[in-house]
Amino acid sequence: MLIEKHQVVSLHYKLTEDTASGELIEETYGAEPLTFIYGIGMMLPAFENHLESKVAGDGFAFTLEPGDAYGEYEEQAVVEIPISSFADAEGNIDRSKLLQGAPLTMHDHEGRTYNGVVAEPKIESIVVDFNHPMSGRTLHFAGEIVEVRPATASELDHGHVHPGGHDHD
Repeated sequence: MLIEKHQVVSLHYKLTEDTASGELIEETYGAEPLTFIYGIGMMLPAFENHLESKVAGDGFAFTLEPGDAYGEYEEQAVVEIPISSFADAEGNIDRSKLLQGAPLTMHDHEGRTYNGVVAEPKIESIVVDFNHPMSGRTLHFAGEIVEVRPATASELDHGHVHPGGHDHD
C-alpha cells in the first residue's frame, strides 16, 4: 500500500544534524516506531513529502534545511521578562521553576500559548527563549517504512492513531 493522505504510517528513523554522519539527535530503532496519520498535519510537510508513495520495506534518507523544518533561529524570540510576571496570585515567585533550561508555558493577553525555555535567570528578570529547540538546525533523516495501512474513520475523527486498532469515544 502506498503512503498517501489518510494512511497510517509506521517507520523507524535515525535523526542526525546536517548529514548522515552528523551528531545523533534521536532514533527509534530499538524502540517503538514512529506512527502517524499521513497528510493531516501531524508531521512537518517537507518530512511527509519525502515519504509520499513509498511502501512498507522502503528505505529513505533526506535532509531538511531549517526553512523546511522548524525555521531559522530568531534572536527576537529570546525575550527578557520581568520577574514579576512569574508571580502567583499571592505575589510569590517559585524560583525553583525558573532555572536555566527549564521549560515554560506562557500565555499572552489574547490567550495564545507560547512554549519556551529559561535561557538565563536573573535577579529582576528571566530571559526566555521561545524558539523551537530544533530551529536553525539542518536535520537529516534516514530510516525504513515498517507499515502502511488505511486510517480508520475513528482515527480520522480523533486526529490520531489508535495503537492496536482500539477505538474510543
